[in-house]
Amino acid sequence: MTRVATANSYSTVLADLMRAQSRQQEANQQVSSQKTASDLKGFSRHAETLLAARSVQTRVEGFLEQGKVLTARLEAQDLALNQAADSAQGARQAIAEALAAGRADALAGELNSWFGSATEAFNTRHGGRYLFAGGQIDTKPVAAEGLADLTAAPDIGSLFSNDGLKPVSRLDESTTIESGFLADELGGDLFEAFRQVQAYIEANGDFSSPMTEAQTTFLQGMLDDFDAARVGLTEQAARNGLNQNRLDTALERQEARGVMLQGVVANVTEVDMAEAITRLQQAQTAVQASAQVFATLRDSSLLNLLRG
Repeated sequence: MTRVATANSYSTVLADLMRAQSRQQEANQQVSSQKTASDLKGFSRHAETLLAARSVQTRVEGFLEQGKVLTARLEAQDLALNQAADSAQGARQAIAEALAAGRADALAGELNSWFGSATEAFNTRHGGRYLFAGGQIDTKPVAAEGLADLTAAPDIGSLFSNDGLKPVSRLDESTTIESGFLADELGGDLFEAFRQVQAYIEANGDFSSPMTEAQTTFLQGMLDDFDAARVGLTEQAARNGLNQNRLDTALERQEARGVMLQGVVANVTEVDMAEAITRLQQAQTAVQASAQVFATLRDSSLLNLLRG
C-alpha cells in the first residue's frame, strides 16, 4: 500500500510555486527594463564580449568628442588663414591700383591697414588659446602693431613669439595628423614684403603723387613678393582644408563603429520584447496554476475530513 504524505505534497507544490514566482519576477524585470539582466553576473555567458565592446565604445566616444573639438579649431584656423591670404592679396591689389593710377599718396596707410589685418589673423584665439603660437598658447605670437615695428626689429624672426611645437591630433588608434601651424612659418614672407616697403619709405620718404620713376620701379618689384606670400598662405589654407576632410572621414568611420558596437551591446543586453512578454504571460499563468493547486491541496487535507 502506497502512503501519500500531506507534507511532501505541500513541499512539492510550494517549490513549484516559488519557481514560478521567480520566473515571473525575472520576466517582469526584463520587460520593465528591456534588459536581459541588471549586472555582469546576469550576462555571465557573454560577459567577455560585453566588456570588450564597452571598452571599444569608450574609445570611440573619446575620438568623437575630440573630433568635435578639433573640427571647431580647424574651422577657426581656416578663417584665420584665409584672412591672412586676403591681407596679402589686398596689399598687392593696393600697390597695383596705385601703379595703375600713378598716385601713391594713400598707399602707406592702406598697406598699414592690411598689415594690421594680417597680424590679427596670426593672433587669432580659439577657446582662449592662440592658434598659431605652438606650445605657448597663452602668448600672443605677433606683438608688432604697425609697419614701423618691422624695421625697428633686428630681423623678421624676432617679431614672432611662437615656439616650434606644432599641434598633433589623433583621429583614431593608428592615425594622427599635424593639425596646427606656426605664426612665423605662416607670416615670415608676408612680413618681409611689408618690411621692405616700410624700409623704402623710411629711406626715401613717403610715396608721392604722381610717383617718381624710382617709386614705380620699386613697387612693381614688390608685386611678386606679395603675390608669393599670398600663394604660400593659400597653400597653408588648403592643407588645413585637407585636414578638415580627413577629420570628417574619420568621424564618419567612428560614428559607423559606434552604431555597430551599439548593435553588439544591444544583442547581448537588450531583450526581445515580444519573447519577454510571452515569457511573462507564461510565468503568470504558471504562478496562478501553482497557487490553485496549493489551494486545492489545502482544502483536501485529512484534517478537513476529520473535522467534517
